[in-house]
Amino acid sequence: MKLIDKYTLLSFLKNFLFGLLCFILLFILVDLFENIDKFIDKKLSTGLIVQYYIYFIPEIIKLITPVSILLATLFTTSRFISLSEMTAVNSAGVSIYRYSLPLLLFGAVITLASIYFNGWVVPYSNAAKLQIEREQIGKNKTPGVLQNLSIQDSDNQILTISTYNELSKSGESVSLQIFENKEISDLKQRYDARNIFWDSTRMQWLFTNVSVRSFDSSGLTGYTFADSLHEDQIGQSGNIFITPDRINIKQKKPDELILTELRTFIDEMRNSGQDVTRAEVDYYSKLSFPFANIVVIIFGVSLSLNQRKGSAALQFGISILVTFIYLGFIKISQTFGYNGDIDPMLTAWIANIIFFLIGVTNFLRMNLKN
Repeated sequence: MKLIDKYTLLSFLKNFLFGLLCFILLFILVDLFENIDKFIDKKLSTGLIVQYYIYFIPEIIKLITPVSILLATLFTTSRFISLSEMTAVNSAGVSIYRYSLPLLLFGAVITLASIYFNGWVVPYSNAAKLQIEREQIGKNKTPGVLQNLSIQDSDNQILTISTYNELSKSGESVSLQIFENKEISDLKQRYDARNIFWDSTRMQWLFTNVSVRSFDSSGLTGYTFADSLHEDQIGQSGNIFITPDRINIKQKKPDELILTELRTFIDEMRNSGQDVTRAEVDYYSKLSFPFANIVVIIFGVSLSLNQRKGSAALQFGISILVTFIYLGFIKISQTFGYNGDIDPMLTAWIANIIFFLIGVTNFLRMNLKN
């Protein structure tokens, strides 16, 4: 590595880490002021509040890393220009591409690291943070106990459980409704059970004290009662796709699922005949977002070189504006993706593609000028 590379990278890292630290503190302070009343009302200890924000930091890092990288890119490149260092670099025969190489290599490393960090580390910290919210701030005070579950098990089956215990894998006041078709309009059978248990030997659900009602277009056509029924004894269905593991995953938000869990969840939903469009958008978004780190370097260098001069306040303002445009574009495309108007993979990547093309175009134009 040449001296100019070390100098460029060191200057960039200082700006990046400074921006990262400032944004983390800003996020925490804003969130603390918003939630301080809740913390006081729920009588949370100082230690628990500190723990809550420690778990929050990985999510903040995930969100603001592209912003910090863009800010560092603009500051570093603009400083080189303002001090005429870029002129000296060009005079020495170093092209814009060569000058940008250490920044691009750093962006590539951060991108690869972010795939793992965002896909595995952040979900675990989010799950721990949300557990504090649910058990200490929210209404669910009993760990592992879920209330009023309603699960579309397949395109024509709905399972509802009044109370479900994740630890014992059992539930109370259970109802399984089986419809004629996926429109969920013509009810064919309904199973109402006092309890449901997971039979780990047969890997099936066991219903106890079961009332079975059959229907057709004219109404109720039959009624029977059984002390117990395994799911393979249920006439119209014979198969319940939901399992204890899937119930646990279903209660999590996408931000709590690691990439492999989300991929498995999508495959299981597809096998049960459910719409996976929204889940696929979330999955591909988790994969595409880390690549914003290298895209903003390309975009930022070309933007700084085009602008040539500008104060630190202007650079900060530009980075915030570009970030809002980028994130706004992501949210708009996600809306279309969730509605099925755009392919899920294209939805996740379209913002990166557009900003990458803009950055590369500016890059090529600036290299021709120099």
